Amino acid sequence: GGHFHNDNAIASLRDIPGLVIASPSRGEDAAAMLRTCVAAAQTDGAVCLFLEPIALYPVRDLHDKGDNLWASTYAPTADHVPVGAPRFYGEGRDLLIVSFANGLWMSLRVAKRLAEQHGIQARVMDLRWLAPLPEAELLAEAERAGRVLVVDETRQTGGVAEPLVTALTLGGFRGPVARVAAADCFVPLGDAANLVLVQEPEIEAAARALCGA
Repeated sequence: GGHFHNDNAIASLRDIPGLVIASPSRGEDAAAMLRTCVAAAQTDGAVCLFLEPIALYPVRDLHDKGDNLWASTYAPTADHVPVGAPRFYGEGRDLLIVSFANGLWMSLRVAKRLAEQHGIQARVMDLRWLAPLPEAELLAEAERAGRVLVVDETRQTGGVAEPLVTALTLGGFRGPVARVAAADCFVPLGDAANLVLVQEPEIEAAARALCGA
């Protein structure tokens, strides 16, 4: 049915041992990551799953209409993205925002407003791979920023945020951590979907609360 089109129920996929899960947020990453998946399958026999954020299919702009900041040129054929390698945006030291896919697009938009309107300098981490997760890079960047906000379009229960927060805790991170995730329910049709899916105002409010702004 139509209500499954917006669903991000990937918990059962992450539970499969050895499965590689790629989730690019932008065009040039998608091409390079797909090549990596094909190479891993051919060379190592890896089983790879490629998850595309359908909400970003028509998106070309990031902040303003016509800025074309989300448009991409086709990545050179030699470009690959190592399995598990994240991507970073910005050099802010006030807050680390961790996300993926459509959540990354929203997080970058929020990060710009945080800087311009509240003086909060955020660094945004695009996971790119949901299995394996880049736990070492997450811990290093968390220690650098001191505060972490996980923006997760999957559900609160069984979502991607859970292993990330666990990794931070077990890794000894002592700073404040918050998450914004989808509600624990099926996704309704039409505009009603916005009532349960992650929205930019939620991300901004959580970021400001973490930073005391």
